[in-house]
Amino acid sequence: MKTISQAIALSLVACSSAYAAAGAASEQAGLLVYLFAGFFAVIIITQLVPATILLIGMLKGIFAGESKSTTVKSK
Repeated sequence: MKTISQAIALSLVACSSAYAAAGAASEQAGLLVYLFAGFFAVIIITQLVPATILLIGMLKGIFAGESKSTTVKSK
């Protein structure tokens, strides 16, 4: 058990300098990151159009008055 805790402590000490690196935080997002996010935004917007049409149709059906249907009786 003592060797496992020593190994964990040694690995934490060894990798702490990687978290303090100054160059890692100064990178900016590239063009591909924006294209990737834009692609998913287009997918979401495309899904919202039919969902909105369906919602409007359901609301019309709920709040519409009961229509009286007239039937023609044949002789």
